Amino acid sequence: MAQPRQSTFGTTAEQERILNAAKELKTTLESSNLQILRNVEEFNTHRLDPEEVSDTEDTGMKDPEIVAADVVAQISFLRKLKFQYLEQNAKDKYVKSIVSDIDDAPIVTAEDNKVLLASNAQKKEKLKVAKANLAETQQNIRTLAPMVEEDYRKVKEATEKATILAQKIIDARLALTRLRKLHPHPRLTVPLADQKLIDQVTEMQTLSDEVQSVNKEIQSVKNSLKASSLEVETLRSERAEAEKAVKASRIDEDDARLIPLYDWYTASLTLHRSIQGVHETHSASENELRLTYNIDSRRGKPHRITITVIFDPDTRNLAAVQTLGLDEIGVDVGDVIDAHVQVNDVHGLVAAILARARAGAVML
Repeated sequence: MAQPRQSTFGTTAEQERILNAAKELKTTLESSNLQILRNVEEFNTHRLDPEEVSDTEDTGMKDPEIVAADVVAQISFLRKLKFQYLEQNAKDKYVKSIVSDIDDAPIVTAEDNKVLLASNAQKKEKLKVAKANLAETQQNIRTLAPMVEEDYRKVKEATEKATILAQKIIDARLALTRLRKLHPHPRLTVPLADQKLIDQVTEMQTLSDEVQSVNKEIQSVKNSLKASSLEVETLRSERAEAEKAVKASRIDEDDARLIPLYDWYTASLTLHRSIQGVHETHSASENELRLTYNIDSRRGKPHRITITVIFDPDTRNLAAVQTLGLDEIGVDVGDVIDAHVQVNDVHGLVAAILARARAGAVML
């Protein structure tokens, strides 16, 4: 049984679990009433009462540093006011105690003073402990506020990332559904694709070996063609010299010396044609040459092909090439013709066509 494929986001069950967890995290974050968010909203929406603010003061939002400076100044003013109140109250009581009648004056004993001092000491101790707790709480707030803000930022980024991943998962599922509709069963699986790749690599290696063998054969044919071309040039020069000798001697047609020379030339030409496989050469016009060759095959019966070479009348360059008899042996030389026509290489063209034709005839 085929195993489920692993994607970038895991299996389908893992994708469902991640998606559900992201949705739960988003819902929890939206439903939870975070204090830092509430404080930000209250701070942004808070406005002072117009009756409590003077005409010269700004009723809008202030900078937190300015607000803190104002609070410090107000606390200092209230402390001074409290001290003045206590001082005036004490003075008032002291004056009343002195100027009032002794009977009406409150009797303050040393024991009352001790009780009052003890009570003041306890209140001072409690105040000191409360101040220490307040300072510790403020320090904790200063320490924990950046950490809470960082955690909130991370949670927000994780929520956004989870939302994006959920949307990507939905898009990927839609794309997968469309692909499944476009490509119904049987679809190409990973093992089949791997096997097809291995087969293609093997086929490419085989074709590469065949190309190398064909290139070697083409090189050998080119070498033999060059040697044959040299031999043809030699025969042409000998023919020209023989013609010159015939014209110089001005012998009659019935001269007995001309017959051996003609027989020798005919035999040499026949030998050259048999070596090259040339069956017939025909000049159809001033710019068209037809070459017929015999190609050996496995069946023992030679196969005949025709190469028609057409030249440009003005520039005398190679213009076009036509072939007959190559389709029977399943040989295509279109690329060879195009390559050699561009460089005006007639000898290379004929050699390449003959090489492919002989290689194809061997397979028959």
